[in-house]
Amino acid sequence: MLLLHGHPRTHMTWGRVADLLSTSHTVVCPDLPGFGRSYIPADSPDSRHSSKRSKAAVLVELMERLGHREFDVVGHDRGSLTAFRMAMDHPDKIRRLITVDGLPVLEHLERADWKFARDWYHWFFFAQPEKPERAILADPTAWYSSLSPDLMGAAAYEDLLEVIHNPDAVHGMIEDYRAGIRIDHEHDRADREAGKRVKCPMLCLWSTQDDLERIYGDPVAIWLDWAKDVSGFGIDSGHHVAEENPEALAVAIRAFMAR
Repeated sequence: MLLLHGHPRTHMTWGRVADLLSTSHTVVCPDLPGFGRSYIPADSPDSRHSSKRSKAAVLVELMERLGHREFDVVGHDRGSLTAFRMAMDHPDKIRRLITVDGLPVLEHLERADWKFARDWYHWFFFAQPEKPERAILADPTAWYSSLSPDLMGAAAYEDLLEVIHNPDAVHGMIEDYRAGIRIDHEHDRADREAGKRVKCPMLCLWSTQDDLERIYGDPVAIWLDWAKDVSGFGIDSGHHVAEENPEALAVAIRAFMAR
């Protein structure tokens, strides 16, 4: 089972969930390309090296090198975008797909309204050249003021504190958003126009104290346009569910895997 984190987290966000799942599964928790201590994709005008397609291909190769030719994938936040792209581009590799607090990039952009602009403004700010990195690196702990060792655990907090002070890692994380605006939505649109859908069983989860459902309505209904077999429900948690309610998340994942 491959677990993919979101922004601005690293693999350490999965600590308690991985512990709970490791009794029944082999769990792999990498830093996403461009995040944490992973490699930083090369820059290009269309951010194609930071695209979810590129990251999906790299992570499929990683799993193959570890001996896993087929596997399940769980993605949270930005990680859910790469997980979705893995299922679309590599249907022979992905057995089951679980997304947490995520929709296809194209759905986010086409459904953007004033609420999205107000609450998710960072999508468009991060798409701008240079300025996001300058703003974050001027005072990383102030920018990511919600970070808390009490919530994350001391080890995960120290790991992330080092990462957000690393200019290369900050640039890599921001390029992930630039790729969404520049090229990821084009990949989504091409698949939709071709009638391509996720073939494997899919579970869509979301945090009930976050705003995905409030802004977009029923996430399952949206995902049904992209996948053939979708179920889903909300979990009582804020956005970082792997840290805030790891037990409920692990139970949901394990129940889906046992279907």
